[in-house]
Order: sequence, then structure tokens, then C-alpha cells
Amino acid sequence: MGGTVSMRYRPLGSTGVLVSELCLGTMTFGSGWGLGGIDADGADAIVGRSLDVGVNFIDTADMYSEGDSEVLLGKALKGGRRDRVVLASKAYGRMGQGANDAGLSKWHLVRACEASLKRLDTDRIDLYQIHAFDGLTPLEETLRALDQLVNAGKVLNIGFCNLPAWAASKALGISERLGLAKFVSAQMYYSLVGRDVEHEVVPLCQSENLALLPWSPLAGGFLSGKYRRDQAKHPEGSRFATSKFGEFPPINKQLGFDVVEKLVETAARLHSTPTTLALAWLLHKPAVTSVIIGARRIEQLDDAFAATTIDLSAADLDAIDGLSAPADLYPGWMVKRQARMRMF
Repeated sequence: MGGTVSMRYRPLGSTGVLVSELCLGTMTFGSGWGLGGIDADGADAIVGRSLDVGVNFIDTADMYSEGDSEVLLGKALKGGRRDRVVLASKAYGRMGQGANDAGLSKWHLVRACEASLKRLDTDRIDLYQIHAFDGLTPLEETLRALDQLVNAGKVLNIGFCNLPAWAASKALGISERLGLAKFVSAQMYYSLVGRDVEHEVVPLCQSENLALLPWSPLAGGFLSGKYRRDQAKHPEGSRFATSKFGEFPPINKQLGFDVVEKLVETAARLHSTPTTLALAWLLHKPAVTSVIIGARRIEQLDDAFAATTIDLSAADLDAIDGLSAPADLYPGWMVKRQARMRMF
């Protein structure tokens, strides 16, 4: 059963910085994407409640609501709040109509960072993340641009979001070889119905001491319990019904409904909620550093915060985990098989 929130803190990779195990995501701030429509007063209340329970990690991106998320977050961090948080933002997405107003070129990244600093009304971004893989820009060019921002004091640490493991590993090697700032974190989609990262990205994070920061831990709200197998359409006001992205992230519905039904059943027995259990499951994963949560209302936020207090037994964890555990892909299954040859 849940109780009073007792936030724990975990190292942000090898930085020596401690961040709360729940990170406030601000994609709902602003009205650009139909995901929340949170205005200045709402943003201030959500940030305030998060700080009150011990959250010290907040994530945004330049493209969220076309920059409005950063503006609203910057305002909400006034009055002494800014230095209480590790502030993260991201760049890659299109922020203008020009040919170079997107991507990971030095031309775009330097301008994007400067624009984010202005919108956030701060002198630095504590964790600056590339938001995607850019097939047009060599990784070395991107890493040199990020290193320039670190050396200028505009950025303290860098991370990546949505990179395949091979690209992230290559980037780490380039940084090591050239003496450039290295990625310290990996922000990736990870949920009970989205576990692809367990094949390659999770082992990379564990090997290279990267902080794993799951986004959309409820699979766009699917795991909240509001979606059921017998529904003819999405619940009114739900993210899948209102977002311009539709059903995002993609979900295997047959598997998804099996997971939701198990969460609902277990939550009823533990006097909890499916949301709380889905987040608590992620917090029990050893590679995870901080789970990114978002909300449109304070009660949704409090439901997420309860994940820090829920007591899940090993049996409950195994039962929930087993429903969606991904099968090993090659060469993963071969690595495990051949490892037995080394045993006596």
C-alpha cells in the first residue's frame, strides 16, 4: 500500500549529481500539441507540487508546444526555484521554416541552445539532450557542437534521446577518442508494453554507466487503466483521443490489454492504481535512474508520486513482469547460450 511520498535520489550517470527517481516532464505545458493545454498558473502549481514532494529533476524540450513549454517552465522556476532543480531540455525538432531549423548540425544546435536559454530565462541547461538521430549530420559534428556548448558554460552535461544503441556506442567512442564531452544519460521510451530497450540499450547503459530516463512510462496513458478491451473508442479527453499524434507510442493491443487487466487486478488487491503499479515496476528495474512523468491535473501527479511508496512483493513483480517480458533477439539468445560453455 502507498503512503506519504518519500522521494529517493539516484546518481545521474557518472556526474556525481543526484536526481529524484521521478522526473517531471513538461510536454503538457502549453497548448501546441493538444496534450494538456497547461497555462502559466497550472504550470506553476504542478512545478510547486513536484518540488514539495522532493522532485529535483525537470525535463522539457524546445519543440514542446513550439517553445511554450520552456517559456512556462522558466516562469514557474522563478522565485528561487531554479537552483533547486536539475533542468533538462532537448534539441533536434523543427523550430522554424528555414532549411537548417532542425537537426543536429552545429549551425542548428548552437542556435537552438541559445534560444532555449532565453525561453527558460536561465544561464545554463544542466542536461542538454539530442532529441533524435540525425542521419544527415555526422556524429562527430554533433559532438563537437555539444562540447562547445559545455566549454562555454551554457550546458553542464549532455545526453541523448531515442538513439539506437549502435549510434550511442559510436558516439561514446568518438568522445573518448577526441576528448569531447560524453553522454551521461539515455532518455528512451520504456514501459510495460514497450520493452525493446532491454535488448541493446539497457545493457549499454549498465556497461557505460549511463542514466536511463524512461519517457512515456504509461505508454501514452494506456497503462492508466482507462483503456479497456471492450471499448469501442478511446475515452473522451484521453491522450490518444486528443493528441495530434494519435495512438503514440504504438502498442501491441492484445498484449497491452492483458497487461492492463493484470495491473487493474493487482491494484485492487493492493488498494493502489494501475498508474502507480506501472511506474513502480519501472522503478524496480536496476538500470533505471529516473522515470519521466507528466500530468494535466494535480491528482494525476499525486497518483504518480505514490509509486515511490508502493510495496510490491517479488511475486507481484514477477507476475507483472512476466506478462510482457520480450523474447531474446539474435544475437542475444546466442550470447546466453554460448556463455554456458564457459561454465563448469
